[in-house]
This record gives sequence, C-alpha cells and structure tokens, in this order.
Amino acid sequence: MKAVVAETLESLESYAFKDVDKPEPKKGQVVIRVAACGVGYVDALVALGRYQVKPPLPHTPGRELAGIVETVGEGVTNVKPGDRVMTMAANGFAEYALAQAAMVIPVPETLEFTEAASLPLNYLTASHGLKDRAALAEGETVLIFGAAGGVGSAAIQVAKALGARVIAAASTEEKRAFTLAHGADEAIDTDTDGWRDRLKALTGGKGPDVVFDPVCGPLFEAAFRSLKWRGRHMVVGFVGGPIPALPSNLTLMKGAALMGVDVRQHMEYELPQAIATLKELAAWAGEGKIKPPVGSIYPFDQFGEAMVSALSGKGTGKVVLEVAANPGV
Repeated sequence: MKAVVAETLESLESYAFKDVDKPEPKKGQVVIRVAACGVGYVDALVALGRYQVKPPLPHTPGRELAGIVETVGEGVTNVKPGDRVMTMAANGFAEYALAQAAMVIPVPETLEFTEAASLPLNYLTASHGLKDRAALAEGETVLIFGAAGGVGSAAIQVAKALGARVIAAASTEEKRAFTLAHGADEAIDTDTDGWRDRLKALTGGKGPDVVFDPVCGPLFEAAFRSLKWRGRHMVVGFVGGPIPALPSNLTLMKGAALMGVDVRQHMEYELPQAIATLKELAAWAGEGKIKPPVGSIYPFDQFGEAMVSALSGKGTGKVVLEVAANPGV
C-alpha cells in the first residue's frame, strides 16, 4: 500500500510516498481503508519534530481519520467490515491504517468522510476542556480564541450544545463572519488596543465565565483579567507565539482558575472517559447538534501543502487530506 513516510524530521520535504506492507489486525484491532485524514497544527509540529513528544522513526503523519472497515481482528464486535467509521490512530496519511477497536466509532449518516475526519481530536479537545475541565454550565458565557480554526470552531459548537453563550475571538472580519455562521452568538476582534472595553460591552460589564484558549497570545493576560469572579481560563495550546506568563496574584484577586487542557494525556490516563465522549459526540452529530466545518481539502498527493496550510493557521475550519474519494470502491 501507499503511505507518506519520513526517515528524519528535518523538514516537510523529508516526507514522500513509499510502498509499505498493508497492516494486519491482531486481537482487538481494526484495519481501516482511509478515506480522509484531518490535519491540524499539532500534526505539522509533530511532523517537524517540534512537538513536546517526538514520534518514532520512520514517521507517517495523521491521527484523525475516517473511512471504511476493511478487516477486524479476533474479538472485535463493535464494528464489522464495510462499516463507515472514524477514529484516532497513528499513520493516517496512508491508504490503510490500524486502530484499536475500542477507539473506532461508527460515523453517523449525517456526516461525510471529510467531516468525520475533522471530528475526533478537535471535538474531544473541546469537550474535555469545556465539559470536563471548565464544567461549563447552561447559561454561562464562554470566550473562545482562535474561534475560526479547527479546535476553536469545535469549541463553539460544543459550547452551544451545552447551552452556553459564545463570544468568538478572531483576527479578521472574514474569520469573525465564519464563527457567527457556525454558531457563535457574538464575535470580537483581537486588536489589543481597547480590547477589554469591547469585551465588557459584549458581556454587560461582567466578563466571561470561561475562556477557551488554543492561542495564548498577546491577549492572554487581558482575557484572564476580564473573567468573572470564579472564572476559568482553559489553556489549550500556544499557536499565538511565545508562551505567555501570568502574575499569580491574579488568580487570587479574581477567585479564578487557570487550567490546562491536554487531550493527549486525557486519552493516556482517562481513556474510557475519552471513548465515552467520542460516542457522545457521534450521537450529537447524528442529532445535528454539531457538524464539523471543513476548511481546505487537499488530494492525497498534496500532503505537503496540507501540512503547510495547517501550520499557517490562516484558514478557517479544519484542513483535511482526502486519501480516497471513494473508499468503498
């Protein structure tokens, strides 16, 4: 089978197509014929060896994928050959991928493969951050940074499904319009000059209950200072550049919490809960509560361009690599 492989992590140019053996499922495993693979900022960082955890070599990128079950190993009963599924697994930039059966979730008929490949990691991150960590309650207000990106747009829809009011922060008029079209109640720019006053105007002078922050950029401290009493600021990622610092006395003055959202360790230490959340998210998609907004779609032979696009953070929605347009054929 064909897969995208690199022997070193020196640059994206290190990646090329290679013929490799098709995987064979062992007990409790599933082989999926890949239709589409989501491509995120972290995927590009991992591919370049810049992430906090470096992958073993040789490396094939891609963790979020959707496709059709090809074969199943001994003891697998939750899916069968021919089922449309999505999962998180290694080596998604390939014609076939091997996954643990417990992590393989049927795709509702409401989703295309490109949409399904945009769901697992982003929406699990959003749910873990907003539901598990922030305990976002119905009627509360959440401010979401990077709201036009993959995880930000997922957070908008998860927050709305939980009954919250959403203020989406985005850098351009186009991105702000995108967030409003995908469920945000209000949108705010990211110009630092006078930003807190504009946020106060949107919250009746009270500030948000929760900040969901995959950016942690120049507005990091301003957002924390704007929280309501007992507010919660979720640290999700650092696409905004250098990692910011926060005066520790602010947590005391605001009665507020600064909390980390690490979905990788969530799956490592709390896998049953993560799997239950993925099933809940699939049910929400089937009910129309969430629908992943797909951004740029790249054909399989443009895998490099897909990673460059994801790394840039300039687009809206989720970047997707379409491995096979008709995987069932």
